[in-house]
Amino acid sequence: MIKNFPEIGLQIPRIFLPRPGTVLTRWSVIACDQFTSEPDYWDKVESIVREVPSTLRLTLPEVYLERPGVPDRIKSVQADMQRYLHEGILIPRDGMIYVERSVSGKTRKGLIAALDLECYDYNKDSTSLIRATEGTIVGRLPPRIKIRENAPLELPHILVLIDDPEDTVLGPLSSSKSRLEKVYDFDLMLNSGHLAGYNVNQPALEDGVASALKNLALPGLFSKKYAVDPSTPVLLYAMGDGNHSLATAKAIWEKTKLVVGMDHPSRYALVEIENVHDQALTFEPIHRVFFGVKKDFVGFINSGMRENVTYIPAAAAEEMIKHVDASDTANQSIGLVLGPDKFAMLEFSRPTSNLAVGTIQPELDRFLKEDGAEKVDYVHGADVTLRLGSLPGNLGIYLPGMKKTDLFKTVILDGALPRKTFSMGEAHEKRFYMEARKIQ
Repeated sequence: MIKNFPEIGLQIPRIFLPRPGTVLTRWSVIACDQFTSEPDYWDKVESIVREVPSTLRLTLPEVYLERPGVPDRIKSVQADMQRYLHEGILIPRDGMIYVERSVSGKTRKGLIAALDLECYDYNKDSTSLIRATEGTIVGRLPPRIKIRENAPLELPHILVLIDDPEDTVLGPLSSSKSRLEKVYDFDLMLNSGHLAGYNVNQPALEDGVASALKNLALPGLFSKKYAVDPSTPVLLYAMGDGNHSLATAKAIWEKTKLVVGMDHPSRYALVEIENVHDQALTFEPIHRVFFGVKKDFVGFINSGMRENVTYIPAAAAEEMIKHVDASDTANQSIGLVLGPDKFAMLEFSRPTSNLAVGTIQPELDRFLKEDGAEKVDYVHGADVTLRLGSLPGNLGIYLPGMKKTDLFKTVILDGALPRKTFSMGEAHEKRFYMEARKIQ
């Protein structure tokens, strides 16, 4: 039975999982927006999945977006969704799912539930209950919209954060998991760890989750926690990963709600809720790599930022990384990968943002706009940045991270951060597709 808690934008959904006997290691694949500059990764996924049922057939990895045949791939995704439902490959069950993801020696906790898109606004100055934490690139929405607007199912890689230092929402589920039905428990492909899920369909536990979330959203407690005026609108859910997927769902909902009515499944989006205080949850910077560089980047930056920027050569990658990682709000710097064994730092004497990425991002946008390079990609991990940035014609931009405990107050006070500011973990630690929900 689907239940709604409108004051906190929460729905207890009906979730579809693969039928018993499905090889889950081949069923579950990583979020579509990962390894976009590493087609070899997706070639490995194809070789693992082959012809068996898999979420690879129900999603469109973004690595394929610049290749021919995208419209045919979208049609194939939607057709396979219909086929999986018709053939009983996907089986419905009511209730949320408590999940544990073990990777890199850590186990983080989450809860699969549905959130009300009426409570979400991805604009920078939003005051909605659910907010974007970084800028939304509207140009990235059209291919996602084409997939979702005629799709019978959604599969989430969206991670939404709550600020729950006492662990009142997920803690009781963790303590109760021995009494819950385990609905999956398996190793993920390509050394990406282990995933286990437990069906949360007991009314007392459901009401406990809702009650804990309501407490986090009490205006008086909210204003005291963040030292803001009592009239400040409550931020309960902050986007962690998958903002563009949630923005896609929102765009479609705004377009169709006058036709389909307010009591429609597309009003909601399936997400995984995680606690920003989870010790296993790490914030990693998202770096940039320019491909097909046509102009002298350092000269370009000097001409734009003038006396505000200082160029410092580095003898090795380790020196560059150490210098950038040690920078802070007052002493901002970024790293450059200028070719094989050629590294440097840029230091900013008068930062224009609280974060180095905010200071440099306008210049990176200008560099691309003024034909300084053919394209830019957003990558995870120092190793990938160093490897891709060292290739002929490329340029790597190594950025410092941010403290995860600063996230909520920063968004409350300053609005959304610059796009692609942080990532929750390395690429292989990202969410894997597992569950589905009907949206038609």
